[in-house]
Amino acid sequence: MAESVKSAFDPVSLEIYWNRLISIADESAAALLRTSFSTIVRESNDFATVLMDANGDSLSENTAGIPSFVGILPRTLRKCLERIPLAQWKPGDCIITNDPWLATGHLPDITMAAPIFHRGKLVGFSGSIAHSPDIGGSLWSSDCRELFEEGLRILPVKFLREGEENRDLIDLILANVRVPDQVLGDLYAQVNAQRMCARRLDEFLDDAGMDDLTGLSQALQSRAERAMRDAIESVPDGTYHSALDADGFDADETHIECTIRVRGSDMSVDYAGTSKQIDRGLNSVMNYTYAYTVYPIKCALDPLTPRNEGSYRSITIDAPEGSILNPRYPAACNARQLTGHLLAGVVFGALAQAIPDKVIAESGSAPTTRSVYSGIDRRGNRFSQILFASGGMGGSAVQDGLPCTAFPTNAGAGSIEAFESLAPLIVRKKELRPDSGGAGKYRGGLGQDIVVEVVSTEPLRLSLLSDRHKYPPLGLAGGECGARVEIQLGDGRKPHPKSRDTIRPGEQLIVRYAGGGGYGDARERDRALVLRDLRDGYISAQCARRDYGLDA
Repeated sequence: MAESVKSAFDPVSLEIYWNRLISIADESAAALLRTSFSTIVRESNDFATVLMDANGDSLSENTAGIPSFVGILPRTLRKCLERIPLAQWKPGDCIITNDPWLATGHLPDITMAAPIFHRGKLVGFSGSIAHSPDIGGSLWSSDCRELFEEGLRILPVKFLREGEENRDLIDLILANVRVPDQVLGDLYAQVNAQRMCARRLDEFLDDAGMDDLTGLSQALQSRAERAMRDAIESVPDGTYHSALDADGFDADETHIECTIRVRGSDMSVDYAGTSKQIDRGLNSVMNYTYAYTVYPIKCALDPLTPRNEGSYRSITIDAPEGSILNPRYPAACNARQLTGHLLAGVVFGALAQAIPDKVIAESGSAPTTRSVYSGIDRRGNRFSQILFASGGMGGSAVQDGLPCTAFPTNAGAGSIEAFESLAPLIVRKKELRPDSGGAGKYRGGLGQDIVVEVVSTEPLRLSLLSDRHKYPPLGLAGGECGARVEIQLGDGRKPHPKSRDTIRPGEQLIVRYAGGGGYGDARERDRALVLRDLRDGYISAQCARRDYGLDA
């Protein structure tokens, strides 16, 4: 940190300023949430807002921002600036893109950014990312063979020009989506979020008596970098390796190799040896691979310091080009979360060799299990709805895993009432899944059982995005595996876990979500905890005898 930066802000003032900037990002997020149209944003938290400085470096992110967007907006903005030079940005402009290689890794995520001017000077950028309810093409799916099938690709272009909408672009988008009102409503919710961010930053600069963010940005980034470097220095120097297998697509199973090297305050993560890219939508572009690598590292090593650009400067990520973690264009990548979410498990598996008390076993919510429904509702309107629900988190060295909790993503389950009100679907069952958490000194979190019934008069399109049917979430430090995912229709037929299908009126889809892996030897579990689990119905008497040696 330069001496001028050190002397410009005392620690107390810097903390106050930092919290103020985080509140600006949070207020921007609230504006997006309250004005959005889709349940994906309003109910399931699949969005993020970011405040960046004039260089495009992130200063603050909304507190509940989704991990898949961590550190991505600055990368996207820099690429956009190559296409739209800074001199061409005017007050009231707003750019848009969903290009997977420039942004978050798949077409449904819409990225927007807008310049912020203070007293006529460009001082920063507001940014937002939100998962759109539809982007045309194949629905949100796993089985496409190349990007062109997966929907409309928008290269960086101005959505607003000096506050005036780009009508040609808007018409093009709306002509290619199934639910145009929801899509347009969410786009303008993002615009609202960015306008709120600009207003609040203008007020902040006036209150703080600053002309721009230059000095403050340097100080905050340096502070975040120092916090992460201090955390990495607490990890013993060395090379740590882990590997993980997942279902993949049919014969193309996924294999991930992870090598972490720690040298002083620097950490590198190398995925050499990982599976090659495939001609299905499981490929995770490098931006997404980056996000889901640095996020679990921050969770384990530096969970309390607010994050910004400086948080990740001490970490380098490498994945072989042409691998499933760094695919070449135009690889299909719609379901990249089915690969990217696995990275927390393999990163923690490597770190467990050095800091076993700071990581968790594999989670049944990694990767997420999603079902997408599309068709005509009872009023003759087109709909497209996603069921957001989660398996159990892995156990840790200090406590049981949380049941039905998303990790490493933090997308919420949302309201079942809202889900049912917008689609001809009824959730007949939603309850904890007994015996699904892996046994251990600290048990894995339970998954859940959900039954969805179609109550439309016409068949619906169903897209499944799931994994963990073959390979269960692994335990750690001697803990047992969590239960696998199981999906079937009411008549017993098992649909392909990663393909699109038709589901008929009156049919039921039964989804059994995976449980988290256990942590530690199950025979060391406190007997009182085993009896409590048995009493509460979390485990069966058979499980209590077999896994915990309880003769009740």
